[in-house]
This record gives sequence, C-alpha cells and structure tokens, in this order.
Amino acid sequence: MHELESVAFSVLETVAADPIGYAVEWKRRTGRPVVGSFPMNFPSEIVHATGALPVIVQESRTPITEGRSLLPEFYCSYTRSVADQAAVGELDVFDAFVLADHCVQLLGAADVIRWAKPETPMHFAQFISSMDDPWSGAQVRDKVASLRVEVEEIVGVTVTPEALRVSIRAFNANRHLLRRFYDLRKTGRLRVSARQLQVLVKSSMVMEITEHTQLLESILSGLELPSEPPDSLVRLHLSGHFCAPPRPELLDLIEECGVLVVNDDLYHGTRYISTDVPEDGDPFDALATWYLDRNVSAPCGTRVQRNVDWDSYLVDSLDDSGADGVITLMAKFCEPLMLYYPELRKVLDARDIPVLLIETEHEGLAAESIRTRVETFVERIRRQKLKVPTLA
Repeated sequence: MHELESVAFSVLETVAADPIGYAVEWKRRTGRPVVGSFPMNFPSEIVHATGALPVIVQESRTPITEGRSLLPEFYCSYTRSVADQAAVGELDVFDAFVLADHCVQLLGAADVIRWAKPETPMHFAQFISSMDDPWSGAQVRDKVASLRVEVEEIVGVTVTPEALRVSIRAFNANRHLLRRFYDLRKTGRLRVSARQLQVLVKSSMVMEITEHTQLLESILSGLELPSEPPDSLVRLHLSGHFCAPPRPELLDLIEECGVLVVNDDLYHGTRYISTDVPEDGDPFDALATWYLDRNVSAPCGTRVQRNVDWDSYLVDSLDDSGADGVITLMAKFCEPLMLYYPELRKVLDARDIPVLLIETEHEGLAAESIRTRVETFVERIRRQKLKVPTLA
C-alpha cells in the first residue's frame, strides 16, 4: 500500500480528476467568483486576496471534439484541450480569465475562449521574458500593478496590502508542505508514486488554498516513514511538461520498469512549488520578486537570464537527488521545449548522463512501445553503473 492512501488523499484525488467539478461546487457553496489562469507564472495570491477562487485551467482528459476545428493539429495538446473545453461549455464556471505569460499557441486558445465566451473578461499581462536586464524588475512590477487593477474590476473587491499579505502567507505555507513531500521522496524515506505527487500539486492549483493545506497537514500527520527503498531500483529525474501534467498511466508505466522517481522539474511538480513569495516589505513588489526568483529556483527554457540556465540546474539537481538518469517528457508540438531540448541533451551527453525523450499526446498512449524503450533505458543505466574503470 502506498503511504499516501487516506481519506484526505482521496479528496485531493477527486479534485485532481475533476477540477471543473470542484470549481462548480465551490461557487455554489460560497456564491463567490471563480477566476481562471494559465501556466506558468500568474500570481494566484492576487485573486485569492479578493475572496475569489483562483484556478489554473487544466487539460481535460476527455477526447478533443469541437476543438479540432478551432485550432490547428500542430498546436500542443494543452491549448487544443482548452479550446475544446471552451467550445463545449466546460469553462462556463469561470467569471474571468487572466494570463501573466503565454506562448503563441496559448494565445490561440485564449482567442477561442474569447470567441466562445465573449461576455467573459480576459486580461493579458505579458511578463517580461528577459529576467536580468536593468529594466526587468520595473516592468514586472508594472504588470503586477495592472493585474491588480484588472482583478479588482473583475471581482469588484479592492486588493488591500493586508489581504494580499494574508494570501501570500497562505500560499507559502502550502508550497512549504508540498516541498516536504518532495524532500521525503528525494531521500527515499517516503515511498510515494509520481502519480500521487502529481495529485498533490494539481489539486493545489484548483482548490481553495487553506482547505488544501489542511488536507496536506492531515496526510503528513498520518505518515509512517518506511525503510530505505530497494537498491535494485534505478533512480530517475523526470523533466519537461511545462503546462499540462503527464498522463498518470505514463507515470505508472515508467515506475513499473524498475524505476524510482526521485525528483522532477515538471510544472505539475517541483517547478510549481519551487519558490515562495517574500513576506516582508510591500506585498505587490514581493510578487514581482517572486516571478524573478522563480527562474533562479527552477530555470525555464522560456526565460532568458545570463547567469542562469536550465541545463546547469538539471545537472545540479541530479547531483542533489542521486538520480542516475533523466527522462524528458515532451508534449507534442511544445515549441519552447522542442527548441531547448537539443542544448539540454548536449550538456547531459557531455557529462555521460543517460537521457531518454518521450513525446506525449492528448489522446492515446503507445504503452508497450514506451515500456520497451524505458526498460531498455533502465537496463542501459544498470550496465553503466556496473562498469569497472580500467587502469591506464
């Protein structure tokens, strides 16, 4: 039995499986607005400080139907799913949508939402991608200020510094607890599946944050940490997937091949929970600082920073977790990851770090083909670890 199986975890599992259902029920129960945002850097604390529910719009598990005629097939699965959800009415629970950063494909999905729901406000606030120019901080602070004005107008509530500080503390506390699970996994003291950790993070993107924190505390209080995992398992790092969570079946398949996932830089994982918002000083400036700090804590291929890069971060992460190799999960047609992956692969190859690329799609999972590739990859790592250095 996995360590996280409990009543509290079952609640989170239900929310992760049906995020729209949770938003509908929360709105019915509270009578307050629900505001949708998109990956990866919208500061949900601003919406929370108004009393509304901030929800990161998730990729739906249902097949894409109407959306096929609204966006090209070469758009990624996340954006095509969002377009489909808008077209069939699944996003009707949302009272507004906000974006803090976006790729060209997400702009297309946002245009479909505006076409399908013309009465629903949609606010764009493009955060600067160049992170260390002299003007970067000022530009981010300006965008945070515009987000504040827009959210206040949408909800009809003023975001006071006091309310924002309360929200910042609430989200920081939640991230701290989530990182606790990841730290325990990294050490091997907590035998928890990648699927279960994804549930913890995905549900935090949807639920009212204090409610989610209470459930995390309940799970943590009931944990009985087991002994060290078997040495026979190959320790791996999962990388990629900027916007949507990898399919749970894929995560299970990988682990069934004699793998222990010890770390990741997935958006529905370490990337999302990596950075807290400073709790001192002006809270609006703190949100700008949080955005800039995130690219240091978990560098992203969509951002530019001269003294920070994703490949060096990844190598350091492997040293920290003791991972033996990397599986990169790339959503098909994800342009930012497609463009950055060759550089990432070059650095890993230069350090003789095994890496396997798996391309994912919205529908369909070539399970046996992927299983064969992962098993071969795992066997390659085992053989490499058994090599005895030859004397010169």
